[in-house]
Amino acid sequence: MNIYVDFDDCLCETARYFSSLVKDMFSLDVPYEKIRYFNLQKSFSLSDEDYDKMMIHAHKPEILLSYEETPGAALTINKWLDAGHDVKIITGRPSSAYDASRQWLDEHGLGRLPLFCLNKYGRDNFIKGSSFNLELEDYYKMHFDFAVEDSPHAFKFFEHLPHLKVLVFDRPWNQDCDFPNQNYKRCSDWNVIGKSVRLPM
Repeated sequence: MNIYVDFDDCLCETARYFSSLVKDMFSLDVPYEKIRYFNLQKSFSLSDEDYDKMMIHAHKPEILLSYEETPGAALTINKWLDAGHDVKIITGRPSSAYDASRQWLDEHGLGRLPLFCLNKYGRDNFIKGSSFNLELEDYYKMHFDFAVEDSPHAFKFFEHLPHLKVLVFDRPWNQDCDFPNQNYKRCSDWNVIGKSVRLPM
């Protein structure tokens, strides 16, 4: 079985960090539970300049390494790997964040996972020809049986896989989204995700 897993807010608690960050940087009090949009600039009502400042800070290597693991992520994924299944991390992070992201995975017991940077949101200076940068044309050649994703903006990347089961990690910014079809299931945590994946050998 082939499994796609997103990084931010699936593997780690990125948005919880951003909630604290905007309070420190801009004195804005927007609790994690009130982050209503995947577009953080909109959620935090930031100017273009302040949004850029926030994103530059949040993508510093030492900051990326500080993000807390989402409880149960490594445990569940390692069970899949131990069972012989193929799991890939497909992140929308910029390729400049690859090294720190790779280190984070290694430090959290996920060193066996391949990591690919896919320009999901049109905001990257991707490095063509690298071993980890995934061009859209190559991504669309991949097959997945399951996907773990939190962003409604990423659902369009699953349209070419009509039988894909999408496990939507329950987050404040996806509460009001309409799922494209019956193959989408809302999951509250990694325990539910693990139970939702049936992996025949």
